[in-house]
Amino acid sequence: MRIAVLDIETTSIKPHLGTIIEVGICLLDLKTGFISKLLDTTVREKHFETQYGGESLKTCWVFQNTDLTVEIIRNGPAWEDVVGKIQTIFKKFPITAYNKEFDFKFFKDRGLSIPHELPCPMIQATSVLKLPGTYEKYKWPKVQEAWDHFFPDQKTYQETHRAYDDAMHEAEIILALYKIGAWKPEI
Repeated sequence: MRIAVLDIETTSIKPHLGTIIEVGICLLDLKTGFISKLLDTTVREKHFETQYGGESLKTCWVFQNTDLTVEIIRNGPAWEDVVGKIQTIFKKFPITAYNKEFDFKFFKDRGLSIPHELPCPMIQATSVLKLPGTYEKYKWPKVQEAWDHFFPDQKTYQETHRAYDDAMHEAEIILALYKIGAWKPEI
């Protein structure tokens, strides 16, 4: 079975307060473990420049903690040029994302449909990693924490917070969860 794994970068944690600025989607073959690129692009929504007003856009977390810049987004493709490709992928493949609720909310808020949603691997990883939580018995593991758990010998990986790179690493985490029976591709 082949599934799509999505990751996005945004200017806010709330869909109505920010914009999507980068989309990465890879294809994962659960049988072979092969990962291939479906989409790796920056994107500029219409209200990218006006959402924060002037210089405050540069203070967004994403621009402070990645190598993305306001100029890269300004010079990248417009949302209207990319949205059709994204919707086609959503219709063609079963899809998930690490912290699926966050990523999918942005697309649903913009009117896209996601007909073949798979379970959230972050939720499934919670009972495997069993990281102590503050309010719940266990906390939801961050991508880096899940990576370090499943691939302890590959300590050189540091989450870049770039959409496609994150999607590829998240696909490997999904494959590890799938192999131990902790994540199932059920729609």
